[in-house]
Amino acid sequence: MIEDEELRSLYKIASEEHLQNLEAGLLHLEKDPHDLQRLQEVLREAHTLKGDSRMLGVNDVEALTHQIEHILGQLKENDTVLQNGMSDRLYQGLDAIRQLVKEAITGEPSGVNTLAVLALLMGANPPSPAEPPPEVEETALETVSEEASPPEPLPQVEETPTEVISGELIPPSPVAVAEKPSVAPVPQKPLLPPQNSSYRIDSVRVETRNLDALMTQAGELTVTKIRMAHHIAELEELTNLWEEWSRQTHNSRFALETNLTQLQNLQQRHEERLQTLGELVNRLRARASEDVARLEAIASELESGIRTLRLLPLSNLFNLFPRLVRDLAKQQGKKVNLVLEGGETKADKRILEEMKDPLMHMLRNAIDHGIESPAEREALNKPQAATIRLKGYQIGNSIIIEIQDDGRGLNLEQIQQTALKRGNWRKEELDAMTPQQIQALIFAPGFSTRQAVTEVSGRGVGLDVVRTNVERLKGNIQVESTPNQGCHFRIQLSTTLATVSVLIVAVEGRPYAIPVEFVQTSLLVPERDIFSIEGRETIALEDRAISVVRLVELLNLPPGESQSIYQNGQLPCIILQVGSERLGVIVDDLIDEQDVILKPQSKLLKRVLNVSGATILGTGEVCIVLNPQDMIRSVQKKTAIAIAASQVAETTAITPAVILLAEDSIATRTQEKRILEAAGYRVVAAVDGLDAYNKLRSGRFDAVVSDVQMPNLDGFALTARIRQHPEYNELPVVLVTSLASDEDKRRGAEAGASAYLTKGTFNQDALIETLRRLIV
Repeated sequence: MIEDEELRSLYKIASEEHLQNLEAGLLHLEKDPHDLQRLQEVLREAHTLKGDSRMLGVNDVEALTHQIEHILGQLKENDTVLQNGMSDRLYQGLDAIRQLVKEAITGEPSGVNTLAVLALLMGANPPSPAEPPPEVEETALETVSEEASPPEPLPQVEETPTEVISGELIPPSPVAVAEKPSVAPVPQKPLLPPQNSSYRIDSVRVETRNLDALMTQAGELTVTKIRMAHHIAELEELTNLWEEWSRQTHNSRFALETNLTQLQNLQQRHEERLQTLGELVNRLRARASEDVARLEAIASELESGIRTLRLLPLSNLFNLFPRLVRDLAKQQGKKVNLVLEGGETKADKRILEEMKDPLMHMLRNAIDHGIESPAEREALNKPQAATIRLKGYQIGNSIIIEIQDDGRGLNLEQIQQTALKRGNWRKEELDAMTPQQIQALIFAPGFSTRQAVTEVSGRGVGLDVVRTNVERLKGNIQVESTPNQGCHFRIQLSTTLATVSVLIVAVEGRPYAIPVEFVQTSLLVPERDIFSIEGRETIALEDRAISVVRLVELLNLPPGESQSIYQNGQLPCIILQVGSERLGVIVDDLIDEQDVILKPQSKLLKRVLNVSGATILGTGEVCIVLNPQDMIRSVQKKTAIAIAASQVAETTAITPAVILLAEDSIATRTQEKRILEAAGYRVVAAVDGLDAYNKLRSGRFDAVVSDVQMPNLDGFALTARIRQHPEYNELPVVLVTSLASDEDKRRGAEAGASAYLTKGTFNQDALIETLRRLIV
């Protein structure tokens, strides 16, 4: 019997749901045995029930469910169908599981002979079409990829930081039975609640769809509030019109006194009607204002109340993982301490449901890929027991979940090789990427560095599922890794899931919405300040080069004649930031900031690139809500393709000399790059000496132009390192620096510089002439 009362109640509800879905799935497969999608769903149900039972120590249910999962997995692998005799045995297995679940909940003996039921189920194993039935091994056999499964019950944990140290575990496996004992029919009894002398309902279980419907209605109230605010604005215009009309009528009264009597009577009736109109307008405006204020208060209270009902502490989610980490660590012969922090932080129940599988997958990856064996850690002067830290906290309107380990970190070279092998990227595209962009490749669909399929990894379902789930929750995920120090994942999620605050922009006369949590700032960019770096439009902001893209081009909209309302070449630009990546988006106009309801995309459209969904504005217009993560990835992909295409084209045409420019100041680097490109050279820019050295080793260059005072590796050291390689003995190296003393010039000559130009007397003709003289 499960000791914890809350876990017992949750297990009862969840297991009954899984058993019902399993039975319904088997019934469907009997009628349509070739429905592979439904077979996959049934596999997931069995896999989830097995996982729940394992975590709660219900070993008999775990063993039987594992055998059912094994049978269904063989159906999928061998491309065979469910047969009548096989399904009868599976139903009896489900009946036995139902009675064992009741035993775990009530403590009443079920009378089920688990070994006998296992023997019965093993008789249902489908034979392989090419081989005899396989012998059952004594090791765990997983047949289901770790894809996102339906939400599972979330047990309660302590609110204080917790440490769980890995221990012994022998994974379950299909049990080999020497002799099949006789199997009595499994009794079929309904699962009844315990008998009590007094009946009292202490809590009410609310179906999630009802809460979701209420949340949607609360959001609709917000839209109605916005629409009424527009009505008030129209009433204000009507009031202003009445006041102006009234003033004009009053002023014309004196002129009419000298006219005919009938005109005076007309004027009197005119004034009476104006007065009546004014009273009605003012009364309507006052009542509308009161209604909006009341509606706003009701909507806010309703939304807050429903959101409170849905809030659960993150400990409900975090408590699922200590047993998982312990079991996996021991299974792989590793030692891992799991530290839980921030369990008291509350989040919407949907966040807990949707994040269970992504976090489980990331923890499994950390143990399998990131954590070294005790011997390896000892050789690296690390503690034998690794530490994985799972932490949650709230910042503003965002929930942050972090997973950090002290393992080996990401292997950039291995990631690049895997990307090349799988055909995701070409070598030229990878060479143009920053280390952060290479690290982000682990979120690509189907990306896995594991060569062999194991129980834990190598199933072709990677971190792209994690990213998909996170983005479905209007969030984003970033990764930072340091070799031999570990890996750090940071997931940022919005606390509000029904409504979203957006910035409304206009392009080609149409409104588009951008979630404000990804908007760093907005500014007007003079068109003359946009320059080109490696084929992409760029601006300088805070001494950093930021790619910019015109939204009309990014969305592939047909060209129109609309122009920005700003004159003198000033372009409205939105700076988006997703993690450490930033992108400038040029639009036609900035309209407003609003709270809107995000309508998910139609099932007919499924997933549209660069689009999160749609909403209806207060004016009644349909407005597309853009996806900033997609937008940044789209620009990066186009840039990488453009660079690769240009490099390919250069191999088949007469190419200009290539200059490697090393300069840490973005302003100076931009100026020198423009000078060199205007002279016909192709320029590859580096942000410091170390960056220049790495680029030099991976490419072909005709000359190097370098500053001297730079971080990481200065110009003197860069020149000396270049001259250490015989193949670079004749490579021209020009130092351009503000250091003008004879001693500095001597140091440059000793390092091996071909020319030394000082910025105090610098002019572009001297630089160009020097390069033309040196490049043969």
